[in-house]
Amino acid sequence: MVSRATIALVGSESLLGREIRDIVATSAPELSLRLIGADEAESGRLTRVGDEPSVVNVLQAETLAGAQAVFLAGSAESSRKALKLAGPSATVIDLTFAAEEHPQARLRAPLVESEPEEDEGKVHVIAHPAAIALALFLRRLQAHDPVRRAVVQIFAPASDRGLAGVEELQQQTVNVFSFKPLPKAVFDTQLAFNVLARYGEEAPISLEESELRIERHLASLLALPGDGEGAPMPSLRLIQAPVFHGYSFSAWVEFETSPGVEALESGLGNEAIDVRGAELEPPDLVGQAGQGGISVGGIAPDRNNPEACWFWLVADNVRLTAQNAVAVAGQML
Repeated sequence: MVSRATIALVGSESLLGREIRDIVATSAPELSLRLIGADEAESGRLTRVGDEPSVVNVLQAETLAGAQAVFLAGSAESSRKALKLAGPSATVIDLTFAAEEHPQARLRAPLVESEPEEDEGKVHVIAHPAAIALALFLRRLQAHDPVRRAVVQIFAPASDRGLAGVEELQQQTVNVFSFKPLPKAVFDTQLAFNVLARYGEEAPISLEESELRIERHLASLLALPGDGEGAPMPSLRLIQAPVFHGYSFSAWVEFETSPGVEALESGLGNEAIDVRGAELEPPDLVGQAGQGGISVGGIAPDRNNPEACWFWLVADNVRLTAQNAVAVAGQML
């Protein structure tokens, strides 16, 4: 019987935690998950990992002990608590950015990296899914046709704020039709049937903070050695869209010499990038749900600039983050 590596999953009932459970159950049989709740209310719950029943454990030093690595996929508070309980020698894979300032933290995105990380005992912070998506896209373009500059508008989903964001958008949508007050704990303003360039002043996390994190992570990923190294940093604008799941990107790219739409469509695709040519409908969030990597389509020349093209990208943010986290765990075996 093949031995399996035990990985503690803190926040097993979160959106990210559930996605990790699904990926491990379907495509990572070498991993064995020990489920741990992000708070006491989740502990003791009976659930499943694939076809196997499992109980959610309480977050404490004893439940983290003996695990080869720890996934942090719950709240920021549970991640900080788990970091303290796990101790300085633990291998941590952080999907919540709580460990981003840790002295041993290293930004990770295996889908973008040419070579796996070999250092052991570090804190692995999974890059922001929008940064991973854009790094995949821009590095692939750069490898075939040098990019002069790019501008990207990023449309964020409510699930970027976890289950609380999804539930707030859902409740706002219902309350708009019933003329009831809107809950605003996450966004501090109306998101339902709206598009936001800024959250309300009392929102716990600002949209600008997320935009800056995407910029930082993307700059690091574009600088990694390998194919597509040297792609220029694009100008970014993050917009909050009234959708539940999935990031969308409208990208304008100017090339040193434009290869044309057909050449771009034929050269852009790889294992992580699904390209939908002109004969197909552009990708959308519904079709991308549950899929790894990114989808690109709607490629069209800029009528006012012969060296530029427009692109439409979509990515399932929860799946993309979990996919990279499980890949990090797999590299450590």
